[in-house]
Amino acid sequence: MAAIDVARSLPCWKGKVEPTPVTGGITNANFLVEDASKRYFVRVGEDIPIHGVLRFNECAASRAAAACDLSPELLYEAPGALVFRYIESKTLGAEDVRPRAMLERILPLLRTCHRELPKHVRGPVLIFWVFHVVQDYGHTLKAGNSRHLADIPSLLRMAQELELAVGPVDIVFGHNDLLPTNFLDDGKKIWLIDWDYAGFNSPLFDLSNLASNNEVSEADERWLLEQYF
Repeated sequence: MAAIDVARSLPCWKGKVEPTPVTGGITNANFLVEDASKRYFVRVGEDIPIHGVLRFNECAASRAAAACDLSPELLYEAPGALVFRYIESKTLGAEDVRPRAMLERILPLLRTCHRELPKHVRGPVLIFWVFHVVQDYGHTLKAGNSRHLADIPSLLRMAQELELAVGPVDIVFGHNDLLPTNFLDDGKKIWLIDWDYAGFNSPLFDLSNLASNNEVSEADERWLLEQYF
């Protein structure tokens, strides 16, 4: 069934709905739905094991994030679909995230995600360890007889060296996908959305992810580390 048909046929609607596609989804299709004079945001997507995206995990993290007031409430779930309260807001771009003033607003969200969100998580959830992800991608490329087969051993050795260099880490609950489009500004507060890759991790990953995805300056990278720790 097409994603828009999944969104249209959910049994939670009170009347007939016509979902409007929302651009920007990478691992899912997004829709705006109006039902009984209220607006909802619908995410439609199946598990993507090759990328470590499992919807039970996204659902658990989304509920916990709403309990921490980081994300809009998850109102309904069905296999392959999640329905959220709609937030009238601006989706940020990298140029919006980069300024120091915005980083000052975002950093408390990360602290809440890392320290408070896991207190609200129910049931099993994943760990997101980037070096495992890289190693698993290497196995996938080998199994698929990739044209890059000759480069895989050296790339995996580099990843292993980096993992050793990281050393012992604190374990927090990370968002792990801090693209600029995963921040919404409603004019009063910043919301953090899209918990596809959420899971226990080092806080360093979210900090570096935020910096790299939004082209944060080296000076502000240092500021983020100093302020966080």
